[in-house]
Amino acid sequence: MSPVIFDIIFSIVVAGAVMLMVINMNQTVANETFVSVNELSIQTNMTTLVRIIENDFRKIGYCKDPNMIPDPEAAIKEVSSTSIKFLSDVESPFGQIDTVKYWIGDTSTCNMTPNPRDKMLFRKISTSSTSKTDRYVLGLLKFDLTYYNTWGDRITIPPAQVGEISTLQLSVLLESPYAYDTVYSYSYWRQIRLAARNLKNR
Repeated sequence: MSPVIFDIIFSIVVAGAVMLMVINMNQTVANETFVSVNELSIQTNMTTLVRIIENDFRKIGYCKDPNMIPDPEAAIKEVSSTSIKFLSDVESPFGQIDTVKYWIGDTSTCNMTPNPRDKMLFRKISTSSTSKTDRYVLGLLKFDLTYYNTWGDRITIPPAQVGEISTLQLSVLLESPYAYDTVYSYSYWRQIRLAARNLKNR
């Protein structure tokens, strides 16, 4: 084999090796970018959801006109391990009673996403004349509520009296709608003993 031919073959082999390295590098960067975007998206969803929930839950039993909800023990109407319904004042015009309800659907309510495990979160606000339901598609897997009385004892579900609820704990788990190599990005948040000020005014 002549030196020229050998040099050409050697150059082709080297060029192929370099090309493979570039392709692998580009694939790695693409994969890392996909995972980073997924994680950023799920963190953003969690931040948005927590802001809404904390604002509503801390206003349980609150009304701009305190005479509208004179008995804080009557503020919470219904509870379960994945839902809660309570009286508050979260919608304009303020000074009127709003009935707020949170609950989650099953996996069929979120079949518009590729993730087979996520569920839709519902937030319904009813006034004396209107009613609207917000639907959140955020990759929700878990929306677990635990309730405690004034002494810090856990209340069984269903409670004998919803009026004995003084504080609550909420655990939320979100997953990204898209997986990378069958693995979903996730974010977990737990609010321990979230206390609405008006439930303390007893």
